Amino acid sequence: MKQLIECVPNFSEGRDMGVIKSITDEIEKVEGVRLLDVDPGAATNRTVVTLVGTPDAVIEAAFRAIKKASEVIDMSRHHGEHPRFGGTDVCPLVPISNISMEETARFARKLAERVGKELEIPVYCYENAALIPERRNLANCRSGEYEGLPKKLEDPHWKPDFGPSRFNPRTGAIAIGARDFLVAYNVNLNTTSTRRANAVAFDIREKGRPVREGNPITGKIMKDENGNEIWAPGALKACKAIGWFIEEYGIAQVSINLTNISITSVHEAFEVACIKAAERGMRVTGSELVGLVPKNAMTAAGKYFLRKQQRSVGVSEEELIKIAVKSLGLDDLKPFNPREKIIEYLLEDLQDKKLVGLTAEGFANETASESPAPGGGSVSAYIAALGVSLGTMVANLSSHKSGWDERWEEFSVWAEKGQKLKDELLFLVDEDTRAFNKIMDAFGLPKGTEEEKAMRTAAIQAATRYAIEVPFRTMQKAFESFEIIRAMVETGNPNSVTDAGVGALCCRSAVIGAYLNVKINGAGFKDHVFLDEILEKADELMHKTKIAEDTILAAVLEKISK
Repeated sequence: MKQLIECVPNFSEGRDMGVIKSITDEIEKVEGVRLLDVDPGAATNRTVVTLVGTPDAVIEAAFRAIKKASEVIDMSRHHGEHPRFGGTDVCPLVPISNISMEETARFARKLAERVGKELEIPVYCYENAALIPERRNLANCRSGEYEGLPKKLEDPHWKPDFGPSRFNPRTGAIAIGARDFLVAYNVNLNTTSTRRANAVAFDIREKGRPVREGNPITGKIMKDENGNEIWAPGALKACKAIGWFIEEYGIAQVSINLTNISITSVHEAFEVACIKAAERGMRVTGSELVGLVPKNAMTAAGKYFLRKQQRSVGVSEEELIKIAVKSLGLDDLKPFNPREKIIEYLLEDLQDKKLVGLTAEGFANETASESPAPGGGSVSAYIAALGVSLGTMVANLSSHKSGWDERWEEFSVWAEKGQKLKDELLFLVDEDTRAFNKIMDAFGLPKGTEEEKAMRTAAIQAATRYAIEVPFRTMQKAFESFEIIRAMVETGNPNSVTDAGVGALCCRSAVIGAYLNVKINGAGFKDHVFLDEILEKADELMHKTKIAEDTILAAVLEKISK
């Protein structure tokens, strides 16, 4: 699989779309890179650009964009609400897949060295790419901003990591780094006061605010015995925040950077901001995501707000995201399109076209066509997904059944398990076809020399083993679905007991269908130890499936006969 990194350069221009396009055009010229998002802000006079691709291609695209920005942005004329010190203000690299943070940091330093040497722009390396511990924090690198840069560059302590120690009024300086995925998130307030927005920001950000004697605003800042300022930390870890007024919207915002959403989530930041704003007589009216967001941040928010309503969280990914958008007020200022803001969705077209993306009619037509795939393995996985979906539907109906309010969480747990199995089985629909294609690719390898023959044979055996493992996984997941279906027959909404019964029949057929594929794909496989072991397990699953089917159908017939 390819190594992929994301790059999120911030350019100090958010008003002139011609200038912005001239920069992004340079990115789109580079093969192996995809421009995912361009998010300009007029009040901040700043554009956040997101691109993704292979490391070398991303570095080339970033360099070209930085070079173009140095030609079309004049920092001596720049004004905006956001802290900044350069035409390309920051340029972080983020590991996305099959690459470590250490490797990503090396690529960031490689880019920094080239920018300093070829473009003669002062470069500071920050976060995981930092060469000096003090420079890990971006705020330290950018302290004093553009206006303080001439004096800063004269200080030997702040000699750039790369590039000259002289002030270029046109380009300013740049910070290049490697970091974890950062979510830039703004909370909207029903005020125009930057000071009050800042107060909320200080309440929530990890850094907090300095402790003062007497009056918390005008009092003298207290210091410890060593003369260091004493700070009271804010409510949220891994959170940076400031307040500002956005003229284009006519409101103040709390501008938040969530540096680790596994520590502080988007929905937690929203909820705490709501509390702190209310304590100061303000109300949060909605929020705004700047740039892109990982899908799990949105689905986690959806589940959080559903649990607050005592509703089942075992719903589709699309429904979870819809709940998150409405609950966070992400469409307060402008329409929020998940297909344009969630990074995984934007990366989908970099992957193979998915069978599960077809309509029901399209899938049937593709199956009926002269193409050998999708075949029985993919169809087995799909009917298993339908089977567990029926069990999940009964769980959700039971969770919302009138008079069963105290049992909502019990059925929510079952529904969530069902959604997880459904997603795994839908993955196997396409994976079975991919496994088949790998075998075809292996048979197409050259066999002109003895070495080529050996490599071809090894590739065929490796692909065949995987083609055995995939339908066996379908058997396992389809069988696991019986647990949910049985529970819904026994304890779920009695009006839907036959739906659960049909789900059992689907999963039973899926197990048998996948078993046939395990058997046929194993024909001619040379590793008999592996094959015998997996066939023994498959035979056992077949036996248990027959028992599960009989038990569930008997229970269904008993209930509908009463």
